[in-house]
Amino acid sequence: MDSRHITAIIRFLWTPLILSFIVLTIVLIVWASGDSVVARTITDGLIRTVLVIGLYIFIGNSGVLAFGHIAFMLIGGYAVAWLTMSPFKKSFALDLPAILADNQFPLFPSAIAAGLLPAIVAFIVGIPIMRLSGIAASIATFAVLAIFYTIYSNWDSWTFGASTLVGIPLYVNMWVALGWTVFAIFTAYLYQQTKYGLALRSSREDEVAARAAGINIPVQRLIAFVLSAFFMGIAGVLQAHFLGSLIVNGFWLGITFLSLAMLIVGGQRSLTGAVVGVIVVSTIVELLRQVEAGIQFGNFEFSLPGGFQELGLAVLMIVILIYRPWGIMGGHEVPWPFGHGKRILAGGFALAPPLPKDERK
Repeated sequence: MDSRHITAIIRFLWTPLILSFIVLTIVLIVWASGDSVVARTITDGLIRTVLVIGLYIFIGNSGVLAFGHIAFMLIGGYAVAWLTMSPFKKSFALDLPAILADNQFPLFPSAIAAGLLPAIVAFIVGIPIMRLSGIAASIATFAVLAIFYTIYSNWDSWTFGASTLVGIPLYVNMWVALGWTVFAIFTAYLYQQTKYGLALRSSREDEVAARAAGINIPVQRLIAFVLSAFFMGIAGVLQAHFLGSLIVNGFWLGITFLSLAMLIVGGQRSLTGAVVGVIVVSTIVELLRQVEAGIQFGNFEFSLPGGFQELGLAVLMIVILIYRPWGIMGGHEVPWPFGHGKRILAGGFALAPPLPKDERK
């Protein structure tokens, strides 16, 4: 393999390589600092990155705003709890079938299985839903979340109902979360470069033209829906093994709003936007949280009233939607820095269409 082939490969993978390098750099800096509190914050941020990338795989490529993807995170989180909790701890809270109640399965195969379960569920519910478009599809996905939230809230023998399920093994740290984040970044990027991803993106730009070109839009949406659900399930797995506990109420409107805000702020039309959105929103939310707790200035302590995190995030979303409708990244990926400064229009480095003249700033 000569240098031209190596350069071509690096050029093709430039976006995921740079994004992975950014998150790796952040992890290395925090690891070198030895601050365990910041390390937990970064780990939580990496889990949110997997979550938002899962959203991006479907929303970003299809253009269909889905409100119900947290249902797949819920399914994945509880599935891995059933598989990895010790039989002794399961006996206190759950009444599972013997194959689950009497066994504790290995962690990594359990994570994969727990990711596949929501993917299977997404395939089943997606067959009718992916035939819908616009607001009808968005409401239908939220209905899926409402259904599973209600089922899991009342399924006492399997989920401990509305109570907190504890005793899940703890093993997710920065490095585990980093590994899954990098895997999600590369998978999402490679998917959008395949013929399936490109076909779905074409339907996002012009559904009528895509149908006229012979693209089966429901099938292409279903493929992205299932792949998206897998990573949502993995995000649930990571959260379960990071916190060591689960509660159904944690998979409802709060996390739905936060994850969608991250995607919208960064830019839902690019993978780079998804990652940047997590970094920006997580930083802002953490700063507001610290100010809410109180900041000491000599003898004076300044603090904001409770709920200011949500208020600040809502204001940020409004500002972004008004002045930057395509998000911070404007729908663009990380540009190839060589080649006389020209943007690469093939290979997914500038996939979003130009902004209309009246929206350019």
